[in-house]
Amino acid sequence: MLLKELFHIERNLVSNYRFIKNMLEHGLNDMSITGTCFEYGLQNGSLHEDMETKPVTNYGLAKDCLRKFMQSMKNDYRFSFKWLRLFYLFGPGQGTKSLYSQMMNIISEDNKEFNMSPGDQIRDFLSVETMAEYIVTVALQNDIDGIINYCSGKPVSIRNFAENFFKQHNYPVKLNPGYYPYPEHEPLAFWGNTDKLKKF
Repeated sequence: MLLKELFHIERNLVSNYRFIKNMLEHGLNDMSITGTCFEYGLQNGSLHEDMETKPVTNYGLAKDCLRKFMQSMKNDYRFSFKWLRLFYLFGPGQGTKSLYSQMMNIISEDNKEFNMSPGDQIRDFLSVETMAEYIVTVALQNDIDGIINYCSGKPVSIRNFAENFFKQHNYPVKLNPGYYPYPEHEPLAFWGNTDKLKKF
C-alpha cells in the first residue's frame, strides 16, 4: 500500500526538510505547507488541531515528523508557518485509486456496479475547489498560524457519499458494499473540527 511505503520517510521527508531549511537560510520567513489527517492515526470522532498525533502509516509519520522538524527549526530561524492538515479531498486530478477517480471510472466505462468497502465508515470530504480557496486565503494572512484542519467538519458515510455522487451525475448504479475489507490504517469514524478554519 502506497501510504505504508518507506520512501515517504527515506526520501520525501529528508528532501522536504532540506528544501525547507535551504529556504529559511535564504530569508524565507512565512510558509504554508500541507499536512494530512493521517497524522492523527486511528483516533475516532471529531479531531482537533491540538490533539496528540499518533500516525500508523509511513506517510502520516513523515508528515508529522516534518511538522515537528519545522517547529524545532524555529529555535534557529525566525519564521511563521501554517500547517494545512488536509482531510479527504475529492475532485479532478486525483490519483487513480482515490474514491473520486474510481467512481468517475464507473461512469466513463459505463459500468453498472460499484464494488466498495462496507461503506459505513465515517469520513470528512472536501472538494478540491474549496480546498484551493482556503489555501489561498490562509496563506495570504498572518493573524493565524500553526496547524489548521482543512475539512468540511461534516461527518458522512462513504456509502452516502457514493450514493449522492452518482445521483448528482444522474448515473444509475448498484453499490456493492463489503466487496473490499475495511482498511487497516483508518479508524471507523472520524472527521475534522473546523473551529479554527471558520475564523477565515
